[in-house]
Amino acid sequence: MEPGIRVREVGAVGPGSPVLVVLDGPEYVRRAQLLPLLRRLVAGGAVQPHRLALVTPDDRMETYSASTPYARALATGLDELLGRRVRRVGVGASLGALALLHTHRLEPRAFAGLFLQSGSYFRRRTDGQEARFPRFSRIDRFIGTVLSAKGDARPVPTTITCGLDEENYANNAAVAQALARQEYAVDFHAARGAHDWPTWRRALDAHLAPLLLRAWR
Repeated sequence: MEPGIRVREVGAVGPGSPVLVVLDGPEYVRRAQLLPLLRRLVAGGAVQPHRLALVTPDDRMETYSASTPYARALATGLDELLGRRVRRVGVGASLGALALLHTHRLEPRAFAGLFLQSGSYFRRRTDGQEARFPRFSRIDRFIGTVLSAKGDARPVPTTITCGLDEENYANNAAVAQALARQEYAVDFHAARGAHDWPTWRRALDAHLAPLLLRAWR
């Protein structure tokens, strides 16, 4: 379950530059035009120069579905490749958002901020249509711990985006509310759109820069 991580630079980075860690990174580059967006933000002074870690899963359905071995491997791999003390923000969509939240809860120092898009936060009560997913029960158990947690979380700035037309809008809203109760600085943004790359691209453009400013300062 070793994560495939490829690092690029955005702008004139220096020692200790922060890192944007993107699960399904090559897909974000290809389908959400991530690199032009980041270069524009850096050129305009909206965010500082940074490194970009593009993560490619070996088996997305298995590793991104609240897998503890994968979460540990991802955190370790990022430490070894990028350094333990660098400030990292994670970006992911769908199962990728779930995997980031799961990694953060197991390894709280892995990320200084989270940008979670349309997370696959399946619950039996609200997502019966997903019950055939092979790791549905594992996801349901993990999200149950997030929703019921009291005071044991280590909060980081978090932005959650979701399309109003998505089946999983309700569980994204529930996770946002739970994190807010646990003292996360949560921004929850919903707009018309589906569970697709055009919706995620628009949300990146509108909401990524403010999170990076909060997490990297």
